[in-house]
Amino acid sequence: MRLTVLLSMAAKAAFPHDYHYGSNRPWTVAARRLNPPGRKRREVFVVPIANEDWHVLRGDTVEILSGKDKGKQGKVAQVFRCRNWLILEGLYTHYRYVGRSGDYRGTYIASEAPLLLKDISLIDPTDRKPTDIEWRYTEEGEKVRVSVRTGRIIPKPVFQRRDGIIPQQWKDGPKDTSSDDTLEKTYTPSLKTLEEEVMEKMNIQEHRRPRKSYWY
Repeated sequence: MRLTVLLSMAAKAAFPHDYHYGSNRPWTVAARRLNPPGRKRREVFVVPIANEDWHVLRGDTVEILSGKDKGKQGKVAQVFRCRNWLILEGLYTHYRYVGRSGDYRGTYIASEAPLLLKDISLIDPTDRKPTDIEWRYTEEGEKVRVSVRTGRIIPKPVFQRRDGIIPQQWKDGPKDTSSDDTLEKTYTPSLKTLEEEVMEKMNIQEHRRPRKSYWY
């Protein structure tokens, strides 16, 4: 078995069959509160969807097909492919109290609940209506999403970082390091120790040599 396969198996988190999945990271306090020791839950079957068949990306505009917000359109904020979940900004929200203790009732907050992939539909930007899509290839070999109803290409959303920067629209400033300076080779590796390199740079003559050490 190849080393990469072993590393991928070790990196993949293993959860019990009755683990209650949520929108919180498994190592957070909120996730541990949903899965206390000894609690048993029935297993929820999830239809596996391959990555190449997943057609909704973060930043897309979709329409809700069922539920209390049926017919509303919103932007995809998070994607959970392992559970076929999507979270929309400001839609399908539920309200709850947080930090309740004693006589204090807590803080009343709203949070978005996840939606299943089958409960939403991608929006065609040409007429702002929901449509089914299929993957096709252009003449240049690029894989694109095409609306089944109109035949138009639905472009992928522009990736935006958490700090608001869009890499495709970024323009280098006077203090940014250019790509040529980044690729410039400024260090030549050698078998000398750090002390020997410093003494050689400062023209310090030292004939003594450190004792050899073997790290194995």
